[in-house]
Amino acid sequence: MNIHEYQAKKILNRYGITIPKGGIAYTPNEAKRVASKISFRGPWMLKAQIQSGARNRGYFLEEKAGKKGGIRQIKSRREIVRNAEQMLGATLVTLQTGPKGKQVSRIYVEAFNKVKKIFYAGLVVDRMKSAVTLLIAETKDQDISDIAVSTPEQILKIELPLNDGVEPKQIQQVLEFVGLSPRSAKSLETLINGMHQAFLDYDATMIEINPVGVLANGALIALDAKISFDDNALYRHKDIKVLQDDYEADDRELQAAKYKFGYSEFDGSIGCIVNGDGLAMAVMDVLRAKGYGAACYLNVKGGVDKDKIASGIKIIMTNPRVEGILINILGGFLRCNLVAEGIVAAASEVGLNVPLVVHFEGTNKDDAKDILIHSKLPIIIADEMDEAADKLIKAIEESD
Repeated sequence: MNIHEYQAKKILNRYGITIPKGGIAYTPNEAKRVASKISFRGPWMLKAQIQSGARNRGYFLEEKAGKKGGIRQIKSRREIVRNAEQMLGATLVTLQTGPKGKQVSRIYVEAFNKVKKIFYAGLVVDRMKSAVTLLIAETKDQDISDIAVSTPEQILKIELPLNDGVEPKQIQQVLEFVGLSPRSAKSLETLINGMHQAFLDYDATMIEINPVGVLANGALIALDAKISFDDNALYRHKDIKVLQDDYEADDRELQAAKYKFGYSEFDGSIGCIVNGDGLAMAVMDVLRAKGYGAACYLNVKGGVDKDKIASGIKIIMTNPRVEGILINILGGFLRCNLVAEGIVAAASEVGLNVPLVVHFEGTNKDDAKDILIHSKLPIIIADEMDEAADKLIKAIEESD
């Protein structure tokens, strides 16, 4: 489950992380009132609240929304009203929403903060290593996804302890990697420890602050924020469950949610099925490096059976952007043979009209391969993730 930026910032602020002063608005006049409470003179930031990254580089489908993206710097209260009128009710398209975009029903007005430097900070679950991993990168004018593909060596990765706080040597490592002044050390410690504790307390699967801004006095401020939560743990967090915004979800997302699967759409052409956010990121990185992008990914984490897997695969198959399907499963609690049985059930029912490549590792992977081989379906099996991507791309190109 995802939440909006303003909701994520409110959570992180409880853990001592500094955020800009701001407020949510549902009408242009409300946006003006919020701006006046923040600052008499401005400038302000006006931010479309849809659950997507890259809003600043997005565009609106409607002409009335103007040519600016979903994040705008505003210098007068009159401009606040005009820009709010343009954005509210309009459809914002980003790299992550797909071509349909998402309609803007609310905007976030916050104080503009002049910063001397920015960088990316993120926490994810690395299921390959069974660890929470801190990701740090200097972004400047680059997007973190571009850095991950073109220059991954520019991303610092640190495994964090599950039970204890972040170690001082790890804080120092980040300080030196980003090139921060020693006077930023205390603020950096608060930021990383705050992200880490929030991650553990709320059963998060991902937290991003993109970007972190460095103020003139060396203090750090979260200029944007995103949090994703483990759907299977929401019963422990009723205060988070109520933040779920079904208005943001399309039909496929809602269908996936019924089975407690995570589902996201992008602007590529490959449908990905994985069991973990870390695996999803790894698959998408491999595809980008080969010149391809994901159309969507389905995360089948949690308790599943053959029928649920089959239903999930059918959700992917209904996405018209999908030209090929890549399934990458790390078997553990989720047994590979269950996934294989679900693949066969779905393909037998609705047919298999696009190439499908499978890579299994872990529990019952050999049984899973036998199930697929004996099904006589045109399913391609790969022994490595990189090999799986290559085989799928070749199959797609040969089918054109």
